[in-house]
Amino acid sequence: MLENYFPVLLFICVGLAVGVIPLALGRFAAPHRPDDAKLSPYECGFEAFEDARMQFDVRYYLVAILFILFDLEIAFLFPWAIVLKEIGTFGFFSMMLFLGILVVGFIYEWKKGALEWE
Repeated sequence: MLENYFPVLLFICVGLAVGVIPLALGRFAAPHRPDDAKLSPYECGFEAFEDARMQFDVRYYLVAILFILFDLEIAFLFPWAIVLKEIGTFGFFSMMLFLGILVVGFIYEWKKGALEWE
């Protein structure tokens, strides 16, 4: 019975080794010479000039939500396209309804100006 779990144990051991060995090698083999430039805060090539807890514009979140929405749409489209012949007309019109709802939401966001950037 336990021999059935040996591949799982082997997989866990190899995964841990792949994760831990490079970390240990980097910790012990790499030179550790910190200086002011290495320890300074760095953000996108600029010095940090404001507090990290500043408020973001709500448009960042709107764009992120739109990205997730349309990324999720693609995640549903691939399996649907693969099994389209098996699910037939009902599956086709179900996906058309799903895409129609997404298009209505996209048009609503477009009309509200969520995609406009200043």
